[in-house]
Amino acid sequence: MTNWVRWLHRLENGVLTVLVLILVALAGAQIFMRNVFGGGFSWADPFLRTLVVWTAMLGALAAVRDDKHIAVDVLQRFLPAGAQRAVRILTLLFAAGICAALAWYGWGLVSVDLDGGAKSDFGLPNWLLESILPVGFGLMAVRFVLRAFATPAHVPGLSAPELLHDTGCVNTGDEGPAR
Repeated sequence: MTNWVRWLHRLENGVLTVLVLILVALAGAQIFMRNVFGGGFSWADPFLRTLVVWTAMLGALAAVRDDKHIAVDVLQRFLPAGAQRAVRILTLLFAAGICAALAWYGWGLVSVDLDGGAKSDFGLPNWLLESILPVGFGLMAVRFVLRAFATPAHVPGLSAPELLHDTGCVNTGDEGPAR
């Protein structure tokens, strides 16, 4: 992996981390202010909803980047290696197509608000806040295409405990439960 790609991954992770921290801090402040003072910031709830959308999109983008997105591969692991590869390519290209369509329709939503000039409760233009939809889905489409032809980052058939407690070898069941 080149240095600029590594730098981009760090930047993505950093932005995602900052957004989550702001989300948690602001939500906590709202709860505190409501319980102690009987009210909070008037702009905070719509801002939190926007942050949730941005965080979800950036998190999904990072999941696709790292090949950790949700995938139903229960049937795929029973196929021969060549068929597994073909099915993986087809499913990832299908996901790319869905993301491309969502990017297209997201752009339609953004363009409506771009023409309308509406602003959010906290002063930013709605089109700017919604821009994560076409950008995020567009980038996910590109990443799904790249992932389709890249080596899988995970081993099909591993269960969650094996992934969480990686000991460097696959548990075949003969050694007892993974710890």
